[in-house]
Amino acid sequence: MTHAELLGYAAASCVFVTFYMKTMVPLRIAGIVSNFLFIGYGYAVDAYPVLFLHLILLPLNILRLHQMRKLIRQIEEATKQDLNLNWVKPFSSTRSFSVGDVVFRRGDPADEMFFIVSGRFRVTERNLDLPTGEVFGELGLLNAGQARTATVECMESGDVLRIGYEHVKQLYVQDPKFGFYFLHLVSKRLFQNLSLTSQPPGPSS
Repeated sequence: MTHAELLGYAAASCVFVTFYMKTMVPLRIAGIVSNFLFIGYGYAVDAYPVLFLHLILLPLNILRLHQMRKLIRQIEEATKQDLNLNWVKPFSSTRSFSVGDVVFRRGDPADEMFFIVSGRFRVTERNLDLPTGEVFGELGLLNAGQARTATVECMESGDVLRIGYEHVKQLYVQDPKFGFYFLHLVSKRLFQNLSLTSQPPGPSS
């Protein structure tokens, strides 16, 4: 068996392996390896159509691999950081609250979420304080009836940014970093609520 034939069989094997891969990064890497092997094979046996095809596919696979790794890094960053105001400022409006004001009550229609710019708020049913920088009201977007699942009251006067759910949906589709931040936020809130509801009640007075 010649060296050219070995290159051809190795390249074909790489292509075969890609059909069993379920994730994109290993698939792109296998594709790049097969491109190099097919380029070597095409050059060795003067198979110029094969050579030119993989000379074109090689930079395309490298580009897609770079984009995929960049997206993965963005996702990792999004799940570790707080909400970036640059995401929501173009779609938000400011609203001020005073002590004792109710932002919304449990069961109210839900059509927007909030970012706390200043002040302090409380989820009354759970006795949970929400400080500056916290996001709330996002669970209503996922509620089947789009109704509020709890009551939020202002404990210290402050301002919030209001972002309508329609704009949240646009950001979710258009910006992968925001999309994964939102998923991380919702999952964190659900686990937080679960831990609060599973706590045993305190001793009665």
